[in-house]
Amino acid sequence: MEPAERSRVPRIDPYGFERPEDFDAAAYEEFLSGYLVTLTRRAVKWSRLLQGGGVPRGRAEEKWQERKVSGARGLCGPLVQLRRPLSSRVLVKRYVRKGVPLEHRARVWMALSGAQAQMDQNPGYYHRLLQGERNPRLEDAIRTDLNRTFPDNVKFRTTTEPCLQKTLHNVLLAYGHHNQAVGYCQGMNFIAGYLILITNNEEESFWLLDALVGRILPDYYTPAMLGLKTDQEVLGELVRAKLPAVGALMEQLGVLWTLVVSRWFICLFVDVLPVETVLRIWDCLFNEGSKIIFRVALTLIKQHQEFILEATSIPDICDKFKQITKGSFVMECHTFMQKIFSEPGSLSMATVAKLRESCRARLLAQG
Repeated sequence: MEPAERSRVPRIDPYGFERPEDFDAAAYEEFLSGYLVTLTRRAVKWSRLLQGGGVPRGRAEEKWQERKVSGARGLCGPLVQLRRPLSSRVLVKRYVRKGVPLEHRARVWMALSGAQAQMDQNPGYYHRLLQGERNPRLEDAIRTDLNRTFPDNVKFRTTTEPCLQKTLHNVLLAYGHHNQAVGYCQGMNFIAGYLILITNNEEESFWLLDALVGRILPDYYTPAMLGLKTDQEVLGELVRAKLPAVGALMEQLGVLWTLVVSRWFICLFVDVLPVETVLRIWDCLFNEGSKIIFRVALTLIKQHQEFILEATSIPDICDKFKQITKGSFVMECHTFMQKIFSEPGSLSMATVAKLRESCRARLLAQG
């Protein structure tokens, strides 16, 4: 890479992450040149939507323009109202799938996940959790992971002022007191860290973490991790149905799904996919629920099906699953997000719920 070319891409990205030495600046610049145009267009539409003015095209937008709703807490008001009528929910889903601008992301996540409503209904609760009785075991577990959280992010380094490690400690500690059945589990630090980077607010990060751990991903982080294990088995069933050749190879080689996708699920693709792609996935996750994780996983596998089918051993297939989370396909987040809603085909929450029921029963029977 020429020095002049390298200088056009900052060494540190907008979220504080250092770009790796093998970062493909040329490919990134090519992607960004088109994506910035999309971001600008989406930002204008989102601003109109959040201000209650809608956008001036299409029948659904015209209906919304007539509504001019307003209400709860700043920009969240219109979104809270939008979740009620079906036509409005469809409009919001379409907007969210096309990406939430960074400047609005925290408020949109808070509104769509129900975190804003929980925070409003429980004033002062977060701070009371931090002032409550100490749990040395919980604090030790959290403290052990603080330095391991995003060592490649300058905002989490102790040499940075302010260092986000203190904020991360508070959010995880408060959540451990709030949900004692979970306490603290490895993986939660990465999720909470992303929430802090986007919200820049301890209390909002806490309530968003509660939305994810308590409602969107139940039993992922309990000691038995039954929800996590169940969903990995659900992915296996979906692959067998939609991508039978890959399912057959996994069975032939005796590869457990937990071996190749556990980090995808437990970290919600953090440190697996590029930051902007993860945030686009989370936009949809907060709005549509956990089926989004399966859509992402199925798309990654389907897109690289021929490559995966070249595997001849367990180490080989594990390596291929690591490689499919890199490269231009996952970096070009806008195209990638379009793919996750087309490539896997139909996938309803009812289908996921039915598969979860059978997979959970099977896991429990196995003891």
